[in-house]
Amino acid sequence: MARPTTKNELIQAANDNYKKMITLLETIPSKQLSRPFTFDVTKEKQAHWQRDKNLRDVLVHLYEWHQLLLNWVKANQAGEEKPFSKEGYNWKNYGAMNLEFWEKHQQTNYETALQLLIESHKQVMALAKEFSNEELFSKGTFSWVGGSTLGSYFVSTTASHYDWAAKKIRKFKKSL
Repeated sequence: MARPTTKNELIQAANDNYKKMITLLETIPSKQLSRPFTFDVTKEKQAHWQRDKNLRDVLVHLYEWHQLLLNWVKANQAGEEKPFSKEGYNWKNYGAMNLEFWEKHQQTNYETALQLLIESHKQVMALAKEFSNEELFSKGTFSWVGGSTLGSYFVSTTASHYDWAAKKIRKFKKSL
């Protein structure tokens, strides 16, 4: 499916990819859900292949990006100018922010990570529904979004990120 460019497409793609990801997780035997990844990542160039060691790491990554979106939108709607990334981070060094998220959740168990993600997905989808199609996908609607659209941030933190996670989950499942 092409990248969503309307509110309806965003909601559909986010929910579809979320359901696919959750369904995929449900096909993994419960005894394996907390198991460390054992697949070969030596040929993978992106840092996340080295960072994420298990399914929990993948789920909390999604949860933390949901939190970035939720906090960013709510703060800016309330008149507080706030960048999307955590303080001290930007698009050039967001890998270090991802590592900080990873470190934060090393004591979080799989079940908690899944519940955090389930709840944050609901919150993100409810927030997306508050905006009109024009507010989500017209450039310049919100000055705090910059040169992009608000909808593109929703797509990145939901549908696109869920697709990324599903690839990693499939690779893990195949390795079992």
